Amino acid sequence: MAARRDYYGLVMIGMMMAIFLASFVSADPELLQDVCVADLASGVKMNGFACKSNISANDFFFAGLAKPASTNNTFGATVTPASVTQINGLNTLGVSMARIDYAPGGTNPPHTHPRATEIVFVLEGELDVGFITTENKLFSKTIKKGEIFTFPRGLIHFQINKGKVPAAVIAGFNSQLPGTQRVATALFASSPTVEDVVLTKAFQVGTKEVEKIKSRLAPKV
Repeated sequence: MAARRDYYGLVMIGMMMAIFLASFVSADPELLQDVCVADLASGVKMNGFACKSNISANDFFFAGLAKPASTNNTFGATVTPASVTQINGLNTLGVSMARIDYAPGGTNPPHTHPRATEIVFVLEGELDVGFITTENKLFSKTIKKGEIFTFPRGLIHFQINKGKVPAAVIAGFNSQLPGTQRVATALFASSPTVEDVVLTKAFQVGTKEVEKIKSRLAPKV
């Protein structure tokens, strides 16, 4: 009898550990109903968004990725998101997409997605892409039309168009709201700002260089 209790005890511990570990596999919480269309106007604070009661097919539709976006900006690249804020029906479904357009020489600068792995499919052109592991090892590759590359969740990554023609990709994420944090902007344009002494020591440069970068990355008002 004691042996049987020990056996069932071990089984229960194993099951609880499996459930606990499984909670880390999905980037977003699992849904508990067929759909939960996000009510972005709700004042309820929760992990995700409250469900709205009146829904339609339009809550699951978005045409924003159909056409190239303007790349007339500092980086020569534009990200058009298709997350839960654009497609309210994605709430609790754990997926989203984006389109990224690049002018010749355009770059999507080093950044991370804290809540999602990213996979990109090249629509047009050619890109140099890469990510950096926590051991500071760079994995990079040139990808062309019809090819795919994956960026692991939370790792710093980038894309640059070194070609003479525009490029574009469709990106997929395993989160309804993957989040994006650009490394340079986070460090040099935060609010309130990171103290100069932290940045001068981290990058081994002088205060003038830090202030110059801060002025260039400061939000436009």
